[in-house]
Amino acid sequence: MEERGNISIHTENIFPIIKKFLYSDHEIFLRELVSNAVDATQKLKRLGGIGEFKGEQGDLKVVVSVDKEAKTITIADRGIGMTAEEIKKYINQIAFSGATEFVERYKDQGGEKNQIIGQFGLGFYSAFMVADEVEIISKSYQDGTEPARWVCDGSTEFAITEASKEDRGTTVILHVAQDSEEFLEKERIRTVLNKYCKFLPVEVEFEGEVINNPNPIWTKQPSELTDDDYKNFYKELYPFSEAPLFWIHLNVDYPFNLTGILYFPKIKNEFELQRNKIQLYSRQVFITDEVKDVVPEFLMLLHGVIDSPDIPLNVSRSFLQADSSVKKINTYITKKVADKLNDIFKKDRETFEKNWSDVNVFIKYGMLSDDKFYDKAKDFVLLQNTEGKYHTFEEYKALTQANQTDKSEQLVLLYTTDADKQHAYVEAALNRGYDVLKLDTVIDSHFIGLLEQKLEKTTLKRVDSETIDKLIQKDESKESVLNDTEKEEIKKVYEQAINNQHMQVEVAAMSPDDAPVVITMPEFMRRMKDMSRAGGGGMMFMGDMPDTYNVTINANHSLHQRILKAKEENKERIARQAFDLALLSQNMLSGSALTAFVKRSVELIDKE
Repeated sequence: MEERGNISIHTENIFPIIKKFLYSDHEIFLRELVSNAVDATQKLKRLGGIGEFKGEQGDLKVVVSVDKEAKTITIADRGIGMTAEEIKKYINQIAFSGATEFVERYKDQGGEKNQIIGQFGLGFYSAFMVADEVEIISKSYQDGTEPARWVCDGSTEFAITEASKEDRGTTVILHVAQDSEEFLEKERIRTVLNKYCKFLPVEVEFEGEVINNPNPIWTKQPSELTDDDYKNFYKELYPFSEAPLFWIHLNVDYPFNLTGILYFPKIKNEFELQRNKIQLYSRQVFITDEVKDVVPEFLMLLHGVIDSPDIPLNVSRSFLQADSSVKKINTYITKKVADKLNDIFKKDRETFEKNWSDVNVFIKYGMLSDDKFYDKAKDFVLLQNTEGKYHTFEEYKALTQANQTDKSEQLVLLYTTDADKQHAYVEAALNRGYDVLKLDTVIDSHFIGLLEQKLEKTTLKRVDSETIDKLIQKDESKESVLNDTEKEEIKKVYEQAINNQHMQVEVAAMSPDDAPVVITMPEFMRRMKDMSRAGGGGMMFMGDMPDTYNVTINANHSLHQRILKAKEENKERIARQAFDLALLSQNMLSGSALTAFVKRSVELIDKE
């Protein structure tokens, strides 16, 4: 006997509206239908567990199949099934009460299209995004019930008839529409199943092969797992990546439910902020790899999986940002990462230092992004010096305070961004008994500013930003072997030899062992230029300004006695040679200036 009816809704045809609003995500029909089949299977398992279903459960796989010739996609389960009355209730009434709300809210709007299914109970009806007719054939697990068949062609009309089905469960048959025939290709279906159904908790079979892992390790207790389990799962997620450094197993059930595993990958200094490496699941159903609202920005470099039923499914991004559970989860993940890093630091500092080149970007980025993370990380963030030794903030303060405090009682931390290019300046600092930090990662230009903001009475200077005596100014001063008149003469000779308005010449008393000429760019100027190159707001204009340098002439170097005694025609020549040597030490000599320097050097050698 056939029963016909109309779905009660205030529009002639809801399905074109659904299709219009969800078209960009139309492949999720398979996720929704397979997830429904898995839910029905799990319900049967639960009923068996409490004794309400006493029959043989048998093989509980969900089977997906494609018939290209018949133009159908079939999703079949052996779950609890439905009677004709239950089909009318769950398919025609409950889902469409959500459908009505959906239509009223969105039929006249052009936005908010992103993954709206689920929020309105429309999961099943996503089938009509790819099908122009959908059949349901179902038989309830309850004894004495008859199988039923439901058919709908995408209008508000449906038909329910008796059906022939011996086994319990539900079979959904999609008669694929002409504009969606791409889903009749088996590889297309396999790709979608691998994306959305890879870790569903019930086996899913396609083409005779189980395509999912129903028991991923994040569903287990950490005590049940070995290091190899975590490493093998990482390979399953990221087959072509290097082994991770370490990982964090998330497992909390109050005040929200959250499980998952976050891995720290090897990234070194040259990194790109990959925003699709952490996968978000809800009860093992893949939702998205856009997790920026769930995971703190600085942890987007991590890899892994997060699974939480408390994160609303299929909602727009703006709603996700406002959701209180999402904010709590974000805070929780930040705390767990900080605690894990602190635990490794305290228990195995040697391993922590060994991995520092890989994890320091995470930690510094976190300290810049989140004050709460900074408060925790300040105790285990490490500073590495040019000798390769590591120190915490407090350890480094104790090491340098006595020798590197200037006359205004500021602790001056010296650093290099390139130990090879700035080698002469590093050596000069080390020879004075100073210590020099290596701050050469992509994030250190910002980290330096954070340190000056957070550490009391502390400033940082790059070793080549001043002459060695000015880097850390103390009350002591050096006598000059040149008198004031001689200083003026030497200054004038160099100004004429250099002939560059962007090179500010000064004469200063330095050690006789220091270089005769030192070229430096002031710390403030260099930082502004760096910010400008990085797109630092109002500093953009500085990118067009020429670089300005200080040229310091060492009054106590013996070369300048020679210049004063030289013939007038040779003074500028010698001064230019000394200046070019200083340029060369800074990798600033090139082109015709380098050619002239080489020629002049040969002439000077030939005269000796």
